[in-house]
Amino acid sequence: MARLLIILAVAAVFFTIFAVVDCAMTDSNRARGISKPVWVIVILLLPVIGGILWLTIGKDRSEGRGGSRLQTPPDDDPTFLRRLGTDQEREERIRRLEQELADLDDDPKDT
Repeated sequence: MARLLIILAVAAVFFTIFAVVDCAMTDSNRARGISKPVWVIVILLLPVIGGILWLTIGKDRSEGRGGSRLQTPPDDDPTFLRRLGTDQEREERIRRLEQELADLDDDPKDT
């Protein structure tokens, strides 16, 4: 019976360490419910139960499975809209430079 208790205690320690490391290495925007530092405290205060709660409730596992997260349409995506603005600025700058080159080619001073 003592061996079983020792084995269970060692397994609980390893599971708690695994849960703390998993929580610490997970991206902050994938933590659900409460912030990551609070999850670490919960895992440490409730060794086995905290780790189970983290893995079942706290960690968002929908990323990478496809389809479970809603994708924002391009007209609502701020990075897409920002890139559009820089593309338009770049095209306008290219047009101005082309016009300046065309004006230089037509300049009668060189003849």
